[in-house]
Amino acid sequence: MVDSRKRLGLTRREALMLSATTGVGLATAAPAAASDSIKTGAHSGPGNLSTPRSAIAKTQYGKVRGYLDGGVFTFKGVPYGQTTAGENRWLPAKPPSPWTDEYLALVYGANCPQNLHTWTSSAQTFIQDWDDGWQSEDMLKLNIWTPSLSGKRAVMVYFHGGGFSFGSSYELPSHEGAQMARHHDVVQVSVNHRLNILGFFDVAEIGGAAYEDSANVGMTDLVAALRWIQENIANFGGDPDRVMIYGQSGGGSKVTTLMGMPSAAGLFHRAAAQSGGGGNIPSREQQRELARWVMKDLGLALNDIQSLQKMEWSKLAAAGTAAAAKINPAGPPVAGPGGPGTPRVGWSPCVDGKIVNMRSFFDAAPEVSKHVPMLIGSVTEEGNRMSQRPTEDEWRANLTKAYGEEKAGAIVQSLKQAYPQKAIQTLSYICSGAPGLNGLAIRNNVVKMAGLKHALNAAPAYTYYFTWQTPILDGVPGAWHTAELAFCFDNTKRCEQGTGNTPEAQALARKMASSWAAFASTGNPSIPGLKWQPSDPQSNRTMVWDDQCRMVNDPEAEARKIILA
Repeated sequence: MVDSRKRLGLTRREALMLSATTGVGLATAAPAAASDSIKTGAHSGPGNLSTPRSAIAKTQYGKVRGYLDGGVFTFKGVPYGQTTAGENRWLPAKPPSPWTDEYLALVYGANCPQNLHTWTSSAQTFIQDWDDGWQSEDMLKLNIWTPSLSGKRAVMVYFHGGGFSFGSSYELPSHEGAQMARHHDVVQVSVNHRLNILGFFDVAEIGGAAYEDSANVGMTDLVAALRWIQENIANFGGDPDRVMIYGQSGGGSKVTTLMGMPSAAGLFHRAAAQSGGGGNIPSREQQRELARWVMKDLGLALNDIQSLQKMEWSKLAAAGTAAAAKINPAGPPVAGPGGPGTPRVGWSPCVDGKIVNMRSFFDAAPEVSKHVPMLIGSVTEEGNRMSQRPTEDEWRANLTKAYGEEKAGAIVQSLKQAYPQKAIQTLSYICSGAPGLNGLAIRNNVVKMAGLKHALNAAPAYTYYFTWQTPILDGVPGAWHTAELAFCFDNTKRCEQGTGNTPEAQALARKMASSWAAFASTGNPSIPGLKWQPSDPQSNRTMVWDDQCRMVNDPEAEARKIILA
C-alpha cells in the first residue's frame, strides 16, 4: 500500500489539514515511537521555578501538585479520563479513578498513537520546531496554567491541530500557556484526546450497543474534558461561566463540530476557529462501510471486538488506511476546509444523528450555539511548503492545471499586484494550485462560515487575517499555516525560530494575545486603541493583524473570488 501522503505529494501538516476537512483516512502504519523532547527546560518567564506546597490544587478525584515558574502555577498531564486501551477502546471516556496521594502533574502526558512527522524540509522543520513527544492510549490528560488558584478568570481551552488524525497539545512550542496566564490574567488549558482510528472508528455493528457512540469518541473525549473543566476549574482560579474554546487547523474543525453538538451545549461561551472548521464530514453509514472493510481485510469475524481491542495500533491504522483507499474516489481530495462533493470516509467525526447531528458550518451554523460569539480567521501563506521553490512559470503551470489558463493568469496578476514585494515562492504559498493547503480557499471558507453565523441573527462573528511576515530565511516563509499561534499565545520568544522575537513581533503578540484574552473574558475582542467590529456578508469587515493592525473590508477579495467563479 502506497502511503497516501506520498501519492498526493503532501507534507504531514497538509495531510492532516485535509483529513480535518474532507474525511480522508491518512493514518499509516509507521512505528508509534518517539523520544520525549518537549522542551521542558525552555521557559519564557523570569525563572525562579519551584515546587512549593502552594502549588497544590483540589480536583473531585484528588489533589494535584504542579510547579510555580515565574509567577505561573503549572499543572501538566492532569487526568480527565481513564486509559482508553484494551477493553476501553472505542467506549466513551470513563472518569478518572480517584487517588489518595498527591498526583504529580509536572510533565505533559502521552499523545494518542499516531504517525511521526516527516522531515521533508530543514527550513520547515526549523520554523515550525515540532515536538513528537511520546505516545500511549492512556492520553486523556489536560494541562493548566494559571496566575493564581483563587479568583474567577476567563478560561481559554485550546484544541490542537492535526486534523482528527495527528498532533498533540504540545506539538508546537507556541501551545505553552504560561505567557497567557502571566501577562493576560487568564487560565489557559490544553487537551489531548483520541485521534484517527482510535477516536473515529464505528464498531457499533461489531461490538453491540455499548459501542453506539464509537464513531465519535474522539469528540466526546473533548466534551468530557469540558465537563471536567466545568466541575474543577474554579479550584485553579477559573470561571466556569466564561470558557472559550479555540483551535487551529484541525483544532478549528473540532471547535465548529463542538458548536453543533447538543452534549457540548453550555460547556463553553465563546469560540474561535483558526485556519480550519466547517468540514464536509461523512455519514454514519459511510463510516460503517469502512468498518466492514477493515474487518474483512483483517480476516476477522464481524463480531470480533476483542481482537480489535488487543491489536497493535499500527496494524489497525494500516488496515483502516487500506480500506479507506478502496472506498474513497480516486484522485486527491479537494484542498482546504469545506471542500464540496461527496464526503470522504476516514478519520473524522461523522453525522450519526445523536452525538453529531449536522455538518456544522458546512451546511449551516448550528442553532444550539447561536448565542456563542466567534472569532474566525486565516493566515496569508497557508500553503507554505518550504521544500517547494517554484519559478513563476512553474507556479503558473500548477495553477493552470488546477484552474485553467484564464483563472491562473488572473490569480498571478492579482497576487503580484497586491504583493509586489513578495518573492514568487512566497506568492505561490498563498495559492499554489497543488493539492494541500490553499490560502485563498481557506479565505473563502472564513467568509462562508462568518456568513452562516451572521444568518442566525444572534451572537456576532469577528473575522481576522494574519499577514505578518517573518524576517527568518529572508522572509520567504511568509505567514505560514500555524504562524499566528506564536502571537495569540504571546510566545514569540519561545517560537523565535519562526518569529525572530523581534520588537515588532513582540508588540504584535502582546496585542493579539490581549485581544484573544479580551474575547475570552467578555465576548468582544476589542482592546484599548484597537476596535474590532463584527463581520457581515455585505462588508466582510476583517481585522488585519500585522505591524499596522487595522480593519479592512474583505481582504484578498479579488483573488479569492477568482477561484469561486
